[in-house]
Amino acid sequence: MGRVFSDMDNRIFNKLAPEAGGSTDSGAGHSFPFILRPISHRFAESGEDFRERLSRLDAEEIEYLADMVLSNQEEITSLDEEDMESFLELVEEKISFNKRREITHHLGIVG
Repeated sequence: MGRVFSDMDNRIFNKLAPEAGGSTDSGAGHSFPFILRPISHRFAESGEDFRERLSRLDAEEIEYLADMVLSNQEEITSLDEEDMESFLELVEEKISFNKRREITHHLGIVG
């Protein structure tokens, strides 16, 4: 059972996947447990598409996702490696290198 999406979750999801028409249902009768995984695995057609979608987010939204990763409420290690790197690069660009380092340390990943 995943989290119940907050208003902020829904706002971010709709920015990243407008073609979902506001639905956060996986099609299997339950809501997505995360934001980034379905964007990476279902909606983005390529690594470039994923990065373009993420670039639509403002600093506040990227920081929100970063904080969700740090509180284990958002999951990025199951993303394609290129997509995970795109997320980390945007954290560094829009927030700070320290926030990126905090996430990689938290997840035990190098980068």
